[in-house]
Amino acid sequence: MDTEAWRSFVRAAELGQLQHAADELGVTQQAVSKRIAALERDLEVRLFTRTARGVELTLDGQAFLPHARSVVAGVDRAVAAVRPGSRALRIDVLGFRSAQSVVMHEYWRSHPGSDLDLVTLRVDDPRVAVAAIEAGDIDASFRTVTDPAVLPADVRMVHAFDSPLELLVGPRHPLASARKLTPPQLRRHRIWVPGIAPRSEWGEFYDQLATEFDLRIDAAGPHFGNEVLLDTLADSADVATLVGARDRYLWPTSHDLRRIPIVDPAIAYPLSLMIPRTNPHPELRGIITHLGCLPRLPETVWLPSWAGARGDGGSANGRLTKVN
Repeated sequence: MDTEAWRSFVRAAELGQLQHAADELGVTQQAVSKRIAALERDLEVRLFTRTARGVELTLDGQAFLPHARSVVAGVDRAVAAVRPGSRALRIDVLGFRSAQSVVMHEYWRSHPGSDLDLVTLRVDDPRVAVAAIEAGDIDASFRTVTDPAVLPADVRMVHAFDSPLELLVGPRHPLASARKLTPPQLRRHRIWVPGIAPRSEWGEFYDQLATEFDLRIDAAGPHFGNEVLLDTLADSADVATLVGARDRYLWPTSHDLRRIPIVDPAIAYPLSLMIPRTNPHPELRGIITHLGCLPRLPETVWLPSWAGARGDGGSANGRLTKVN
């Protein structure tokens, strides 16, 4: 199907003159005439009759016009769907209550003209997100490939921000009354993080965290959702979990859950943004600038070893680093 012939027909029908259609389409009147003639041969009907004032639709042309308009509009939408800058930025976040989603909402509020489409790939292996970027299914992903050597040449990874962790406990937990906690104070307490997936970046994070501070990270059982996790914490006197300081969690007032900052050192989860190396979506420039303006952690912080691969001064062995 010659979609330009359909487009020429639609504009000629709407403007009533072949020359006006040609001027708008940036071609000659002869080109428009040839396109419409070819379309009439394919359809085996006359679409226009010539008049002293230009062209008028025949009965067949009148019947054909609404369908032709629909086809042309569909073609325009299809092109816009895959052309950076003319469609929404598709960006993958780990969850719609996650710190990444919160930061993107802050960006959108400060840039109300932005056209964002947040998606969640629901995958644990960051290499699947890399493949989605390469295929053009998404424009960016808040994921981290912990070994940059396996990152394809056409995808790059930039530091997004570091998310400090807090301990979340119910009112009967022994640490519930603390205003802040240090990592050594968490020892011997059960920290339940259900559903840690093998080969995931957060699986590696918790392995290093447990080793560094001798913590009891319990990944037993599947993750049945935040509601079940929060209900369990509210009813338990010995179960706690770790959440990001920017993560959004909602619970009934009767749960009386407490979020307690971890300090001396703070424990931070480093977040990266994976983007195409060439022809990135234009909106990404503003987002990266926004990420660079987020408040930095004002204290000594522990980061996992793979944060050092970002080249931003992170620890190479999961040890402490000073955030300036």
